[in-house]
Amino acid sequence: MSAEKMMDYLYDLPEQFDYCLKRNFDIPDNYHKEYENIVISGLGGSAIGGDILRSYALSQARLPMLVNRGYDCPAFVSPKTLFLAISYSGNTEETLSSYQQARAKGAAIICISSGGKMESMAGEDGYAMLKIPGGMVPRAATGLLFAPAALLLEKLGMLKGVKSDIEETIKVLENIRQNLNPDIDIAGNPAKTIAAKLKGSIPVVWGTAGFSEAAALRWKAQINENAKSPAYYNIFPELNHNEIVGFEVPEDLLAKITLVILRDEFDHAQVKKRIVISQQIVTGRVKEVIEVSSQGKSWLARFYSLCYLGDYASTYLALEYGINPTPVKVIDYLKAELAK
Repeated sequence: MSAEKMMDYLYDLPEQFDYCLKRNFDIPDNYHKEYENIVISGLGGSAIGGDILRSYALSQARLPMLVNRGYDCPAFVSPKTLFLAISYSGNTEETLSSYQQARAKGAAIICISSGGKMESMAGEDGYAMLKIPGGMVPRAATGLLFAPAALLLEKLGMLKGVKSDIEETIKVLENIRQNLNPDIDIAGNPAKTIAAKLKGSIPVVWGTAGFSEAAALRWKAQINENAKSPAYYNIFPELNHNEIVGFEVPEDLLAKITLVILRDEFDHAQVKKRIVISQQIVTGRVKEVIEVSSQGKSWLARFYSLCYLGDYASTYLALEYGINPTPVKVIDYLKAELAK
């Protein structure tokens, strides 16, 4: 089965960022005010941009930021909340529900979407709408879903250096994709190499708190949606307080796990030690341990370099299984059943 459509989506990720840099996502002056917190509401592929933004902002944003994945918005939402409602289709029922609750609480709402019901509701209610191009599957639109929100926070004075970080990210991803394309054989294609190692196993992805946590989640979700395969993730140092103990029995199942560890040169010194020791503990018990190292200088470029390889690896894993990575029939079925 062909993966041409998904491959095109993946290849064009740098162009998504470039598109956002060239857009002028203006918002009315009334949004320029003091806030007490930021809530990003979204699900699935539309929520991962919020996860990335929350992690990206940890080192400089002065306000607490929460990613909301549900029908209800947090009780603390108030007129002093900046509420970012993100739905690629504009029709995600959980996000529309939380939007309505945030509206009732008087929050300052900004929508990011390609259209749908969200665009209509924002227009009727007088809220700002950052419209992005449609026609893709949400999980492939991460650049379009993250960059507008990050650039918005830069305009509001909550983040600095976003434009320059995105510019570097574009260059890093353009360089990386040269070795990930389908025309590059497995010997020179790290994504194909990883996919071959993941085939026939259960992938478990480990990231680190504060940096690659959302990247590990992204790997997990992309393997789920693209390869239609189970996958799991956890983060250091938390996993050293529980999960690491669970590699003793059953031996036959442990032997089917392929562990992917996301590494970054700026990981905490103690976390680096934990990674080495943890590898020693599981080696010989799991099928294989794969290390993936980030590339680039800025936080954003390094982060997306990890995600990009996972995006391609999950797509090649789908091909290893003879699966078309683009459709998500189970999700479509769920939505149809819920609509009855």
